[in-house]
Amino acid sequence: MRAYKTFIELMLICAAGIALNTLGVIITKSFNMSIYLDTIGTIFIAVLGGYVPGIVVGFFTNLIGAFFNTEEIFYGMVSVLLAVLTTFLARKGYYEKFTKVLWVIPATVLLTSINGTIIEDMLKLTNALGSWEYLPKLFEHFLDHFYLELPDKSAAIIISFFALKFVPPDVKEKFNALGRMQAPVSPEMHRAIGTSSKFISSLRTKMLFNLMFITLFVATFISAISYSTYQDSIIEDRQRIADGIISMVVNEINPKRVDEFLEKGYQAEGYKEVERELYKIRASNSDIKFIYVYKIMEDGCHVVFDLDTATIEASEPGSIEEFDESFEPFLDDLLAGRPIRPIINNDKYGDLLTIYKPIYDSMGHCVAYAGIDFSMEILNDYGRMFIAKVIALFSGSVILIFVLVLLFIENNIILPVNTMAYCARNFAYDSEEAREKNIDRIRSLDIRTHDEIENLYSAFLKTTADSMHYFENLRKAKIEVAVMDKLAHTDSLTGLKNKTAYAEKTSKFDADIAAGRAKFCIVMVDVNYLKRVNDTYGHEYGNIYLINAGKLACSVFGEENVYRIGGDEFVAVLDGENLAQSEEHIATLRGTIDKLQKNKKLEPWEKVSAAVGVAYYDERHDKSAEEVFKRADADMYKNKVAMKATRKD
Repeated sequence: MRAYKTFIELMLICAAGIALNTLGVIITKSFNMSIYLDTIGTIFIAVLGGYVPGIVVGFFTNLIGAFFNTEEIFYGMVSVLLAVLTTFLARKGYYEKFTKVLWVIPATVLLTSINGTIIEDMLKLTNALGSWEYLPKLFEHFLDHFYLELPDKSAAIIISFFALKFVPPDVKEKFNALGRMQAPVSPEMHRAIGTSSKFISSLRTKMLFNLMFITLFVATFISAISYSTYQDSIIEDRQRIADGIISMVVNEINPKRVDEFLEKGYQAEGYKEVERELYKIRASNSDIKFIYVYKIMEDGCHVVFDLDTATIEASEPGSIEEFDESFEPFLDDLLAGRPIRPIINNDKYGDLLTIYKPIYDSMGHCVAYAGIDFSMEILNDYGRMFIAKVIALFSGSVILIFVLVLLFIENNIILPVNTMAYCARNFAYDSEEAREKNIDRIRSLDIRTHDEIENLYSAFLKTTADSMHYFENLRKAKIEVAVMDKLAHTDSLTGLKNKTAYAEKTSKFDADIAAGRAKFCIVMVDVNYLKRVNDTYGHEYGNIYLINAGKLACSVFGEENVYRIGGDEFVAVLDGENLAQSEEHIATLRGTIDKLQKNKKLEPWEKVSAAVGVAYYDERHDKSAEEVFKRADADMYKNKVAMKATRKD
């Protein structure tokens, strides 16, 4: 639907531009003005709508004009180039200020004058075009065009400039978005897309190159075929004309008198009368260069008749002309008196089309050949003029097709792909809000190409949205797993790591032991008098007593190294840098316990008492972390006995 709407809008815009061009011509002719204003619509639409509408307006204005003047079609290239230049300068800001637009006038006049001069001279039948001697004349034609174009293009550009001031900004924006198959792109995204494409092999560049190659190949191929067909047609036409003329020559020659004319020449009766008729025949067509009659024999061409020209003196009757190299393939036929096909030859006499026709006697024997040479120079001029017309016609058409295809590629492939790539490249995963914002940005592209690109966009949007939904669910699941994992590895009372966490830690030590790189120690901390606190003050204070014990161990060994593995048992596992300070830490813990016991201001549940034991991994005896733990537990028990804190019940 959007593509159909865009096409209708484009057609209406182009129709309006063509109408403006036509109106300009009608007004100027009505008032007998020396200007045409037949490009005012092209300039106005090119500034507003860009390359495609401007080129379409310019080209079809000339195409319509060809119904009234056929040569108008060949000037379509001038209008197309005018639209291209106008769009380029408009996008560079030259139509924003009057001081800038004044620079547009000489550039435009120069472009149209040069192209108009070249096309006009190419359409003329002249051999001098392109030669150094013709340059002054060419320059004179250019000046004529320049002085003619200057007031016309100045008026068209200035009128368009002031007319643009009355166009509302929203209309200008709509013109700029013409042909796009998606929502407008933000300036930030547009800049980013332009910057990133400079550092990669752009799809636009590849497609542009392929399009250019194919377009030029097709144009060249069609031009070559057209030229070849045209040349063949002209030559066939010349052959028909030459065949008719040479038949007139044959009719003037009496076969019975050929040998007499050959022997006596001008002395033969009636020879001069026949020669005068041959001169008349040659004068009947300006393209005939030579007329002659030869009797073909083994030793060469025996001259029966030969006519003088302004530059070449004719051969005398009876003289012998050598066979030209181009006739060698036909010698057998000539000697046998058979007809031969026309020959195109370029030799010292010029570029010629040669036709030989046998002269037969009453017995059907060939007694001589009548020859006629047509100048091919005029045919070459016709060919050059034809190819010039083809080039002039194709140039405008090729540029129009090229820009239309390029616009399609840009709006249906390049821009959608680049904007999707930009959104993917700049996708933020920082927060749920950022992710939602990115999804909204992709959704806001609103790509509607109605083809595989739209399918890709829809898949990209769905995949991204589903991925973000999955990502969010995964994030929540990870949080739940982390919470559950923490609960599984955390003691509910003290908040310290529990026996499960301790088992995982010691399993790593077992792996280090097996690998021969283990270095650690285990400190066993067993709380004293927990039963007494529970029995005397209640389990609530008993729990507080345990919590205080855990805090004390953490303050010395670090919370990350302390585990509660039983009711009143804590373990500190030390490795790395902590291992070197283990004795100092143990001394600190024991000293702190002594101070707490002597502090009379503290409540019983605040006076933490604990037996402490330590064991260091010994590679000579320990085969597992469990063996180190047992030695630490035994050492702790010795300390408990020494503290007289062993339970009696």
